Amino acid sequence: MAARLQTAGGYLSSWVDPGSTFIDIMMNVGIIFRAAAYSGDESLREAALQHCRTSSRYLMGGDGSTAHEGWFDTDSGEFLRTATHQGWRSDSTWARGQAWAIYGFTTAYRHTGLADMLDAARRAADYYILHTPGGEIPPNDWADPASSEPWEASAAAVATAGMLHLQNCLPAVGEAAPYRTYAMKTLRTLSSTQFLAADTPGWEGIIRHATYHHRKGLGIDESVMWGDYYFVEALELSSRTAAEQP
Repeated sequence: MAARLQTAGGYLSSWVDPGSTFIDIMMNVGIIFRAAAYSGDESLREAALQHCRTSSRYLMGGDGSTAHEGWFDTDSGEFLRTATHQGWRSDSTWARGQAWAIYGFTTAYRHTGLADMLDAARRAADYYILHTPGGEIPPNDWADPASSEPWEASAAAVATAGMLHLQNCLPAVGEAAPYRTYAMKTLRTLSSTQFLAADTPGWEGIIRHATYHHRKGLGIDESVMWGDYYFVEALELSSRTAAEQP
């Protein structure tokens, strides 16, 4: 993964092209940071941190929103434009991408302790909460005026796990509480019969009403593996945190 670092732009490239990076790749940095810690190879840590800072600078808006994809000139490293494969348009915010940012920047902070990583994670989480109030489930893209599916439950599962990690990074109770409170509301929503597939015979998965790839019409209103995985992780995190409460 670290070998995908494009030194001119300071980012880990996507499978699309050496000039492309995704907000999704924020979910890969934890592996690179951990490999750096195990091996003592500082170049691995630097590769992961460069990518995080480039993503924060070019894929995040001032309001904490995220773009799905960024394109760079591979020779000069100049940022060229945003784009999307799964969102509504290049300047809108794909909900699962926003969730990847919450979780990914929180992971970067957990490995580095750097204030700018924590700030990026909080801004991403605050944007998500503002646009999906009450612990509800977001659509595929908040800006899409005619989405045929009202929910993208896998985005909610990832965001919930991310926010439970985030609240553990904030020692001040007043700072941590909004993220935990929101995450627990979402977890209760996901655990309801509306989303939990326990009463749906033959259903292959745990969490219903998730989407794999909206634009390509793949896995629409189904279960996806990362939705199920991060839902289970969120359950484990919530029970662990509850056990630690005085």
